[in-house]
Amino acid sequence: MKMRFVALFLIVCGFSFVGYAQENEPQYNDNSVRPIPKYEQFYKKRVWRRMDLKEKQNQAFFAFNNEITKIMIEGVKSGVLKPYMNDSLLTEMPLEEFTKNLTLPGAEDEDDLEGFGDDSGWGDDSGWGDDSGDGEGESGDEEPVEEESDEFLPNEITILEIMEDLIFDKRRSTLYHDIQSIKMIIPGDKFETGVFKEVAVFRYKDLEKLFRSMPEEAIWFNRQNSAEHRNLADAFDLRLFNARLTKVDNPRDQYIVDIYNKSPKEGIMASQWLEMQLMEKEHNLWEY
Repeated sequence: MKMRFVALFLIVCGFSFVGYAQENEPQYNDNSVRPIPKYEQFYKKRVWRRMDLKEKQNQAFFAFNNEITKIMIEGVKSGVLKPYMNDSLLTEMPLEEFTKNLTLPGAEDEDDLEGFGDDSGWGDDSGWGDDSGDGEGESGDEEPVEEESDEFLPNEITILEIMEDLIFDKRRSTLYHDIQSIKMIIPGDKFETGVFKEVAVFRYKDLEKLFRSMPEEAIWFNRQNSAEHRNLADAFDLRLFNARLTKVDNPRDQYIVDIYNKSPKEGIMASQWLEMQLMEKEHNLWEY
């Protein structure tokens, strides 16, 4: 009788522990703008998309002097936006490394050579120039010379990689696109090697907050009606962009072009085929 009581006590304690663990398991994603609790997620799939800002449909995100990349860069330099090392969003990127990733090829070597040639003591500050006090040659009447930037301009950074979760909410019976991060990429045609360069990754939740705080600057440009410009955050919510599927969550973490690596053409065809599969999956989810 005593042994049965002990066994029953252990079973009850075990169920209590399991229930306690489930209650304390985090049910919300901190990186989501509108998190859906895990117990409401009937289906979930993580995908990556490549957004070319030079495409006609995406040019509204890239309006002159209001480029989305300009807003992101200025946000980092002003300290209101945090860059990350990768799309795990765990390790923040130091500002020095962010600035280095934006530096033009060869600009660092030129900086190392600065200072050579003006140390002889015979320059303008040596007393042998036009500073004798006769008023001639004063620099006050000269126009200031604009310094050339040693960084890529915002309109030269034309690629964004979007990581998002496709979540079917069983309570609302709706498939949501939950954007997690956006990666800023410099295209390969800016380098002799032809290889693109990743600048930084940004948490979309931070970007959305930044866009909302800049209603006059962070705009999606409506070419049909200037009275109907949209905030960039609204433009992402409304899916007003075009971005090709580049990766679907898989055990080997491979991009589509790596899986179908026979030719770039077959990689694009495979991307479109997988996009159709996701659309068919969304359609079939309505049957459950």
